[in-house]
Amino acid sequence: QAANLTPTPTLVFFHGGGWTTGAKEGAVFSLLPYLDMGWSVVNVEYRTTAVALAPAAVEDARCALRWIYRNAKQYNFDVSRVVVTGQSAGGHLALMTGLLDDAAGFDRLCPGDRGTGPRSTEEMKVAAILNWYGITDVAEMLSGPNTRSYAVAWFGSMPNRVELAKQLSPLTYVRAGAPPILTAQGDADPTVPYTQGVRLHEALTKAGVPNQHVTIPSGKHGGFSDAEMAIAYTAIRSFLDKHVLKEKTTTN
Repeated sequence: QAANLTPTPTLVFFHGGGWTTGAKEGAVFSLLPYLDMGWSVVNVEYRTTAVALAPAAVEDARCALRWIYRNAKQYNFDVSRVVVTGQSAGGHLALMTGLLDDAAGFDRLCPGDRGTGPRSTEEMKVAAILNWYGITDVAEMLSGPNTRSYAVAWFGSMPNRVELAKQLSPLTYVRAGAPPILTAQGDADPTVPYTQGVRLHEALTKAGVPNQHVTIPSGKHGGFSDAEMAIAYTAIRSFLDKHVLKEKTTTN
């Protein structure tokens, strides 16, 4: 393994838990399909509500991507083939990590980065985003019919929470030239409104961004059957072949 110096496609995974619970160790089985493909995998831990309120989790997610760029040579990460993914709140963090640009300012205080070297100013991009039933409109969850307690908890009693929630909503950053995005979600999801995935799909399509919306009929918030997971992963493999791996494999 040490002799293999060829940079490999790299998956970055963010666990779920409504920004309030969860740990990266619970995600191990979700990483196996990518390890089986020979990819490198970075399993990210981030600050949850008990440690720090919003936007800490997004800051940590962006800093994880910066860490990958800074350490690409050491670990043979192919920064042209970085794919971010996650489930629920992790899906939201994957979307934010891939959709934000450096000007958004959520990665200015990354550990070990003082903003003076060429690596710290390098524009960070991802090749694709795989969003498993992630939140796309955080502000919608702070009041009204789609209020969710975990979203309210993430912002606490901060006075500017609605404004910040919009800044932390993936839908805010949809634009032409954004990375290809695949969303997988059950249409009976009680935890993250299914309409949020639909709205993301519609916004991406309108902006001309390659994307796919995989619906699990009658599916809840994860916990999909083997057959349902097979549907999702078949779509994911095809999506990755088309948008991430095709250029590299055709030249081999």
